[in-house]
Amino acid sequence: MPSTSKTIALISGGNAGIGLAVATQLAKDHGYHVIIGSRNESAGKDVAATLVSDGFSASAVQLDVTSDTSIEIAVRKISEEFGVLDVLINNAGILIDTLEGNEKPKTRELFNQTYNTNVTGAACLTEACLPLLRKASVPRVIFVSSRMGSVSEATNKETLYYNIDYKAYDASKAAVNMLAINYARILEDVGAMVNAVCPGLVQTKLTKFHPYGTSVELGAVRIVQLATAEKGGPTATFSDKDGVVPW
Repeated sequence: MPSTSKTIALISGGNAGIGLAVATQLAKDHGYHVIIGSRNESAGKDVAATLVSDGFSASAVQLDVTSDTSIEIAVRKISEEFGVLDVLINNAGILIDTLEGNEKPKTRELFNQTYNTNVTGAACLTEACLPLLRKASVPRVIFVSSRMGSVSEATNKETLYYNIDYKAYDASKAAVNMLAINYARILEDVGAMVNAVCPGLVQTKLTKFHPYGTSVELGAVRIVQLATAEKGGPTATFSDKDGVVPW
């Protein structure tokens, strides 16, 4: 059993992309015990096993944020093994606005699918983790958001994606920002730091490995900074590696 003296961090969607980069940096550079949350249980276990074989502390849980049963089982497992959760990183997300032809859902289903993962899933996981977060000496919660969810930036015609239709994704990330603000309020009494972070345009499967994207390691920078922030650090903020992002 991993030492409970370590800081325990759960990363949803931690088996690939930005989530994997965050988990790797927290384990290797900060000595955290990282819990890889992934829909594909074997993929999460493979990541955890690799980290452990390299001498770091990690484990995995099957975690589908669209399933209440999956969330309940994962949180129960964490509770039984560690009894506390210091850091929750709501990283799991989808972008399906750009699907074409028969693959693209109709409007209602597009929004339902997007919100079910990006918003409702993040809310349900966070809610389930509240009792464990309240037991932490320095609780930290991070919602991985996007500048595309900034209401202020949405009117900026100079942005890269101004003329591309991402309305479901954009709306979901604006909602994620509101979740961050609400949970900052809810956990204020225990001195929690709850923040929204934009990793920037990163080369991942979600962005179809966009040629202008940065590395996942660079995308993880601000998330890791806030996941390792000392007590009394920032809360109820929206930022990226370069500073404040307007709401």
